[in-house]
Parts: sequence; C-alpha cells; structure tokens
Amino acid sequence: MTEFASHPPGTPCWIDLMSPDVDSSKAFYSAVFGWDAADQFDDSGNRVYTMFSKGGKSVAGLGGQPPGAGEMPAMWNSYVATDDVAATAAKVSAAGGSVMMPPMQVFGAGEMAIFVDPVGAVISVWKAGKHIGAQLANEPDTYSWNELMTRDVDTALEFYRAVFGWSYEAQDMGPMGSYHVIVGGESGGLGGIMSMPPGVPDQVPNHWGVYFTVADLEAKIAAVKAAGGQVVMGPMAIPGVGTSATCHDPAGGNFNILQPESM
Repeated sequence: MTEFASHPPGTPCWIDLMSPDVDSSKAFYSAVFGWDAADQFDDSGNRVYTMFSKGGKSVAGLGGQPPGAGEMPAMWNSYVATDDVAATAAKVSAAGGSVMMPPMQVFGAGEMAIFVDPVGAVISVWKAGKHIGAQLANEPDTYSWNELMTRDVDTALEFYRAVFGWSYEAQDMGPMGSYHVIVGGESGGLGGIMSMPPGVPDQVPNHWGVYFTVADLEAKIAAVKAAGGQVVMGPMAIPGVGTSATCHDPAGGNFNILQPESM
C-alpha cells in the first residue's frame, strides 16, 4: 500500500473530475472502484466538492463544471505539487504558457492555479494546506500515472522542464515514436509525455490523462460497462508495463485502466 503524508514540489499530487452531472459521476466511480464519496458544502449549504476515498484515505476529487461550460464532457484534471503558486505562475508565463485561473485560496485546504501550456493542454498546481492531495495511490483502484498526449512534444518537454524542473528518459515506441518518462518517484517515473497517436480526430485537444491501476482488467471492464460507461480502446498490451484499456464514463469523461504485468 502506497500512502502519502506529503508530495514534493514538482510531483503529480492530485486528480479531480469536473462533471456536468456530479451525482451520476459520483455513482459511477463509486461503483467501478469501490470508492467512498463525501460531499462538502459551503456555509449556504451548497455542495462545492466531493472527496473520494478508499479505506479512509483520499484518492480523488469531483466537482461540477464552471458556468459557461456548455455541453462539454466531464474531464479529469491533473495537479502538480508546488510550494509557491505565484512563482510557478510566473514561470508558466515566462515559458510561453498562460494562466487560465490565477492563484487562489481554497478555504483552508490549500492554494491552486490552473495553467495552459504553449500548445493548449491544461495543467493545475496545488500548494497543500489541510489537504495534501492524494493520501493513497499506485495500488489497485487508485490513480497511478499522469500522461500528456500532445501534437508538439518538443515544445511540451521544454515547457515542463522550465516550469517544474522535469527531466526525461526517452523510450522507443516504434512507429509511435518516443515515450518520454518524467524522471522521479518510486513507480518507474512521475508520468509520461507522448505524441498524439495517428488517427485521433483534430478536435481532440492536447491533454493530460489519468491511469488507474486495477488488479483484474477484464473484471474492471465489466464493471465499467455495468455502471453505464464504455470501453473505447483496448484491451491493449504494453510490453514491459501491462495491459490497458481506455474508457469513457457516462458523462463523457476519459480515463485509462491498467493491469500491471506484476499482477
């Protein structure tokens, strides 16, 4: 079991889903991964966030989409830990990115900001207060990997190196080109950056995606379908890693499930 009491600056630390239907998303992910869900309310009694947990440890978050989102599907967001949100925002601007949401305090939980990299992918940062981010990860039914799919790998590599100090190890993927593993962590890297696969429609933006580890891929695929989701790609063997599938939740949110070779 991989538990966390803190996350060093520059490491992915949290994920949350912005959904057009919070109740549907809460039911789906609770059914698929066996998570417990606790709603959080403001002083007026309005639900502002939902915290997912496993065994009493926080694993992911859920919130409603902001006004003006229209008919956008649900979307998973990736957060990187920082000890200075304002300084990180300055680095983003200097490196050619833009600030989508400036630094803001989230009650006593912490401080966050949302950025867009130079080629359009969205990434968030988190400075821990009472909420450190994920308390549990890298085990079955928790998230274990953050991955950027981009149409301009070189620009992305330089941007994230400048902002977070990341370094990379390139792995040959044959016709797919190189997969750039972000060096660090205890599970073979902090995440990855790769070219958008051929055939992906132009309207699919450059984006960060999330992977959830599962102990039994076929059983989890059945659970996804039973809860109203769908499998849009796979299962697919990844040599040296495991077998994965790409799924959509009922609100259109994209996520990946991975059964490691060791399981």
